[in-house]
Amino acid sequence: MKHDHNAHHRMMIRDFRKRFFISLVISIPIIILSPMIQGILGFSFSFTGSSYVLFALSAGIYFYGGWPFLSGFTGELKKRQPGMMTLIALAISVAFIYSSVVVFGFEGKFFFWELATLIDVMLLGHWIEMRSVLGASKALDTLASLMPDEAHLKTGEGTREIKTSEIEKGNILLVKPGEKIPADGVIRTGSTSIDESMLTGESVPVEKAEDSQVIAGSVNGDGSIEVEVTKTGEDSYLNKVIDLVQRAQQSKSRTQHFADRAAMWLTIIALTAGVVTLVSWLAVGKELVFAIERMATVMIITCPHALGLAIPLVAAVSTSLSAKNGLLIRNRTAFENSRFISAVVFDKTGTLTTGTFGVTGIHSLRESYDEATVLQLAASLEQNSGHPIARGIVEEAKKRDLSITDLENFTAIKGKGVKGILHEKTMLVASPGYLEEHNITIPEISPGVAATTVYLLEEDTPIGAISLSDTIREKSYEAIRQLQDEGILCYMLTGDNEATAKAVSDELKLDGYFAEVLPDQKEKKIIEIQNQDEFVAMTGDGINDAPALARADVGIAIGSGTDVAAETADIILVESNPMDVTTLILFGTATYKKMAQNLFWATGYNVFAIPLAAGVLYYQGIVISPALGAVLMSLSTVIVAINAKLLRIKR
Repeated sequence: MKHDHNAHHRMMIRDFRKRFFISLVISIPIIILSPMIQGILGFSFSFTGSSYVLFALSAGIYFYGGWPFLSGFTGELKKRQPGMMTLIALAISVAFIYSSVVVFGFEGKFFFWELATLIDVMLLGHWIEMRSVLGASKALDTLASLMPDEAHLKTGEGTREIKTSEIEKGNILLVKPGEKIPADGVIRTGSTSIDESMLTGESVPVEKAEDSQVIAGSVNGDGSIEVEVTKTGEDSYLNKVIDLVQRAQQSKSRTQHFADRAAMWLTIIALTAGVVTLVSWLAVGKELVFAIERMATVMIITCPHALGLAIPLVAAVSTSLSAKNGLLIRNRTAFENSRFISAVVFDKTGTLTTGTFGVTGIHSLRESYDEATVLQLAASLEQNSGHPIARGIVEEAKKRDLSITDLENFTAIKGKGVKGILHEKTMLVASPGYLEEHNITIPEISPGVAATTVYLLEEDTPIGAISLSDTIREKSYEAIRQLQDEGILCYMLTGDNEATAKAVSDELKLDGYFAEVLPDQKEKKIIEIQNQDEFVAMTGDGINDAPALARADVGIAIGSGTDVAAETADIILVESNPMDVTTLILFGTATYKKMAQNLFWATGYNVFAIPLAAGVLYYQGIVISPALGAVLMSLSTVIVAINAKLLRIKR
């Protein structure tokens, strides 16, 4: 479905481009042959039947270049929503029909060159606009790609490879270390740690033993396990997330471009002004030829070239500017709506925090060991482990230039820690779970902003403790302050426990937080905040955030994390810098202002031009000729183009 839509979109872009270039070429002889242009440029060029050539070329451009607008006009009429297409179709039809009648004997002036340039500019505008809007949504493909292609099925004779699609409920699957889990199920034998971060956003691998549930798409750690399949296909967790994303994407309203609304009003004004002009002049006894020329001038002037470019030019400038500054816009409507944002919800792991563990506290529990010794011993024990907590401890020791001692008899205690011989003593770095299991009293320490505390033991006696937490990004503090200064509420969503969430929330002075939120509940939290009349932006980096990103009024993927988050987001921040959220909101507001200014410049001149074209000051000797109308029209187009180029990003 998505692919068809994008292929169709690309085809339309190519179609507009082709029509634009062909129409541009046809316009050159039309402009040269137009009496009005010859008058302005002071040259004369005509031959027998030149007006018929002019008519033939203009008919070509009207039907070929104008086709998208004429067919769009019928579409808008069917929906009873006159907009831009109606306005363009009206102006080009009046110009073409009136000028054609003049060629075949009616007294009056040609509007062929206005017709040609109007069609050229409108085709260009639509082409630019469509190019800046194209953002293919690959979200669902990315989600599906989390699933491995094959699985190892346990049978009476051993194991055999089967396709993931052939897995049935009740199958026993063997999952080797480092492999992706092929189906939702329950561990029947073995224990391991599983990295679920791409599904839950939880940074720490989750320890799993027999009877623990596992989710398809998550990555097995260092243990071999056998899993009994409980859910397949449509019922699997991953498919439910895919379904949520699809539904949320479909329910996102497309704010109808207000250029269309302006166009609708201009259509009504053009028709009304045209008819009023015609009737008024006939009523005061002017001849039909004069009245019709006034009516045609009014209706052609009312359709501004600039209106077709007002929005697309700003869109093109803002898209390229934002791309250079690391803001990738996928949904223009949401981007322009960022000025309404009143609440920002941040996912914690990987967004406000780095997603890596840093040491936040070292505690000595025996006088003969200082902090440095506790860290040096723990790092020596952890040097061969790939666990994020182990990495955090080793990193800290390296930062402090502590020497890491060689270790004898290294063993990993599944899900509980590591063990080895150091200085001829058996030493362990163990989790609180290990201490409880072996009835070792857990010493009281104040871990501070800690997510996790591990203990250093010598022959089963705790001699030190190390607290670690997912480190808060430096830029998060400033980002939250800036947003709050703008009057925007800042919330945090996390799968982490209450204590960790509260610590991070207090540290960053947030307006609120939601802890222990499962991925499928994140979307509900967004709806809760939206129900309090807030216009909500969600900022996240994980697949678990995808439904919430799609549900939010503006979805922002940060550091593009897992690709799927990026694909369901409206805007992707290339850097993992929360400050860019503020930049984005300010830039969205600036872009909107430029569009509003451009609409004013594109349509504002009508306030003066329409009455003058209608001949309000005719008896004072002031009347807009179609030529002057065209010059005014071009002038507003130039102003709009320059104004769009003046758009800037404030960082």
